[in-house]
Amino acid sequence: MLYPLKFKPRLKERIWGGTSLATKMGKALPEGKKIGESWEISGVQRDVSVVANGHLAGNDLQELIEVYMGDLVGEKVYDRYGVEFPLLVKFIDARDTLSIQVHPGDELARERHRSYGKTEMWYILAAEPDATLYMGFDRTITREEFLAAVSAGTLPALLREEKVRPGDSFFIPAGTIHAIGKGILLVEIQQTSDVTYRVDDWSRYDDDGKPRELHTDLAVDALDFRARHDLKSSVTPVPDEPVQVEECEYFTANLLKVEDSVERDYSALDSFVIYICTEGELTVCYSAGSETLRKGETILIPAQEDNIELDGDGTVLEVYIA
Repeated sequence: MLYPLKFKPRLKERIWGGTSLATKMGKALPEGKKIGESWEISGVQRDVSVVANGHLAGNDLQELIEVYMGDLVGEKVYDRYGVEFPLLVKFIDARDTLSIQVHPGDELARERHRSYGKTEMWYILAAEPDATLYMGFDRTITREEFLAAVSAGTLPALLREEKVRPGDSFFIPAGTIHAIGKGILLVEIQQTSDVTYRVDDWSRYDDDGKPRELHTDLAVDALDFRARHDLKSSVTPVPDEPVQVEECEYFTANLLKVEDSVERDYSALDSFVIYICTEGELTVCYSAGSETLRKGETILIPAQEDNIELDGDGTVLEVYIA
């Protein structure tokens, strides 16, 4: 029988990572490692999430989709994606600035990598004073201008820089150039893809003293060279009511602040639901029992569960495919 599933986080060491996933999100991190990402739910091959709770513990997500199909992910989701879980959910701790990068869209990713493209969103959990990120070009440029800036080392001057604060969200369609700035902790929700084209890395060297690899030749065919000034938004939570943060063809994300008890009716939704707990602690009540969800934890609600009650004092991002 299916039930709300928790998974073992897949921790990723990154040159720009830090310790905020432990100090602010309660993750148990390996000592002395720069952990930049915690993959909470993943269908990426070689990194498929493994169940941590209940009688299905030890099974991976792909195995469960093979068995439970639409009951787990939704009939239309299963028809579209098969046994590959369509979303990747991460916490990201940027102790230092990430590389300037871009992700291909579905068509190019399929042609080059036999993968989906990568459209994503970020929801800011914490940020140091004056923390910024880079999001799209500040003005529409040409392919030739881009290549000249990469060659001259002046690419950052062409990018739109955005100050951030907790509660801000950013939508990053495939093809949008971007970089997360230092001192930012966020949730990333994205298509299932691990294809990244790095075009600048701030003259940074890896642990072996070598410049990090760039993928300019691949990136130039993926880039959207238009100015994008419409990618940032900020929502104000409404107690016990979902507030939409983002909606696109790949996912919908709502912010839900629970102060006592909230009932969610998913009977008309043909999709799994993910809760990402960003604050507090909640009890997730379903047809056959309950699970506790704490800050820094993520849980997958099977599509067959039509009614969920959330009790307690906490905030979640509620994610599904509409």
